[in-house]
Amino acid sequence: MAVVEFSIVPVGTGSPSVGSYVVNVTKMVKASGIKHQLTPMSTILEGDMDEILNLIARIHKDTLTQGVQRVLTSIKIDDRSDKPLTMEGKVQRVEKGLQK
Repeated sequence: MAVVEFSIVPVGTGSPSVGSYVVNVTKMVKASGIKHQLTPMSTILEGDMDEILNLIARIHKDTLTQGVQRVLTSIKIDDRSDKPLTMEGKVQRVEKGLQK
């Protein structure tokens, strides 16, 4: 189980707005069935590493088909083999530490 944060930045769109691209990415993420969380600056995915990386690759390629001249994709991976890893668990551990 991995927690992966990614962002897609389309370049050469002729506009500083990227909202329509974010909508398309979010639709693809939702259709994948992979657990996810949309944040103001990125999307976080939780699940099987291969499925997640495959999805990000499809999203990257799809963005290039939307009249974009260039796409920058950033990926951060948190993958543990010693214990289960979830988005909620990571947040809960921090919140528990703040209560001390």
